[in-house]
Amino acid sequence: MSIDLEIARAAKLRPIAAIAARAGIPDEAVEPYGKHKAKISLDFVEQARRERPRGKLVLVTGISPTPAGEGKTTTTVGLGDALNRIGRRAVICLREPSLGPCFGVKGGAAGGGHAQVVPMEDINLHFTGDFHAITAANNLLAAMLDNHIHWGNALGIDPRRVSWRRALDMNDRALRQVVQSLGGVGNGFPREDGFDIVVASEVMAAFCLADSLEDLQERLGRIIVAETRDRRPVTARDLKADGAMAVLLRDALAPNLVQTLEGTPALVHGGPFANIAHGCNSVMATRLGLHLSDVVVTEAGFGADLGAEKFLDIKCRLAGLAPDACVIVGTVRALKMHGGVAKADLGREDLHALHRGVANLARHVENIRKFGLPPVVAINRFTSDTEAELAAIREAMKEIGVEAVLCTHWSDGGAGTEALARAVARRLDSGEAHFAPLYPDNLPLADKIRAVAREIYRATDIALPDAVASRLRRFEELGFGHVPVCIAKTQYSFSADPTLLGAPTGHTLPVREVRLSAGAGFVVVICGEVMTMPGLPRVPAAEAIRLDANGRIEGLF
Repeated sequence: MSIDLEIARAAKLRPIAAIAARAGIPDEAVEPYGKHKAKISLDFVEQARRERPRGKLVLVTGISPTPAGEGKTTTTVGLGDALNRIGRRAVICLREPSLGPCFGVKGGAAGGGHAQVVPMEDINLHFTGDFHAITAANNLLAAMLDNHIHWGNALGIDPRRVSWRRALDMNDRALRQVVQSLGGVGNGFPREDGFDIVVASEVMAAFCLADSLEDLQERLGRIIVAETRDRRPVTARDLKADGAMAVLLRDALAPNLVQTLEGTPALVHGGPFANIAHGCNSVMATRLGLHLSDVVVTEAGFGADLGAEKFLDIKCRLAGLAPDACVIVGTVRALKMHGGVAKADLGREDLHALHRGVANLARHVENIRKFGLPPVVAINRFTSDTEAELAAIREAMKEIGVEAVLCTHWSDGGAGTEALARAVARRLDSGEAHFAPLYPDNLPLADKIRAVAREIYRATDIALPDAVASRLRRFEELGFGHVPVCIAKTQYSFSADPTLLGAPTGHTLPVREVRLSAGAGFVVVICGEVMTMPGLPRVPAAEAIRLDANGRIEGLF
């Protein structure tokens, strides 16, 4: 059994009603899913926004991830616990884990050690069924689209220009490209199709960016699924699918409430990946948290070049949010990997490699400052770290005017993150933040891509094939030139090449494909070899997951 699972099972969880009461949520607004998780009614979400003051917003992000691990979620949990310990009422807002990476290579996403959200097993598996509802809504739209074509095609849809893909919350490379409707006339018109993982679905994006049921149905109706033979867009509303999709998502839209091991309220809701989607939890949960607490601590996926950039340029822009501080998480081990050390050798002190790798952390600090946010660096300590290595990071950050704080939340829970909490509280009290997105709404789409590539990735330029440039112009003609861009690329590098670690410059960002997410309100820009349907690794985590003789789960981490 994993240590994380042992710790989670040993914890004495509080009844979810007690956690709700701690957050100021009345009993009538709590819809329990068992003893330790619940949904919060949408009526109360709206009431809290009208009647309660708004707290501060802290974003937790990280360096470019490596196999050595960074610990953004554990830091988010530890920071939330620590803020409560020092007298700041804090709520945590996280994304829901996807089954794909849980059974693949990444594992679960409920934190670790003594900095976890619980019940860990429930959260990492089916939880409250939100992802299943999103899968069903996505695939209902696909079914209604094909059904419309089969029964006469009154809208004149060109089957060659169907863009809507099916979705499944599992890593399955065999479904990336498929041929559907084989077997005769009764099965419809054969055509090429494909699946995306649910976290990359536009339904997930619309769900996470919606601020009410009405807004959700409006977003779903705007989803473009195909074009007619004369190139007119066809939407979910044209197919009369938006209402039924909203019905499937009604209960899912209510935020989920759980707790940390120390009893801090945690809203875990929504879950787009940051490497292929916009990487943030739901607007509903974040806004609710802000009206329940002094401070909301939230997390954006993968490194700051992906998750934080999308949180700031997409979620904050579209939802009218303005963060007050940012924490950038790094580890000695990961920075040494960025400095060229193999994973097997990370236990040995190597100050030269560490100095090379610190360039990655410094780049993320520079980028966060471009958004007008005051950063704090959290050094997530491992037992193999030496005092010289830790001192080297602190000194490097001091040289660029950033406080770097040592954290031991994995082993010590909130007590191991109190110094970070005080550093964050100082930033919140100083009023240093002057948030602004990276680019204006009225910039052409190609220039928005170029702005992210140059300013955040430090690319020289973008490689934009004529066909892709033409599609961007088409999106602008359709009235979507004002929307932000959501760049899908590898999480392992500032470039589109996962082998270029550290802080590369002078590279070119290759734009392979663009997709209009009209309902979500952004353009997805697919770069390099990144896939919107991942595959399983050579040895999937699923091989070690099983039930013991007492029916309890083993191997989940």
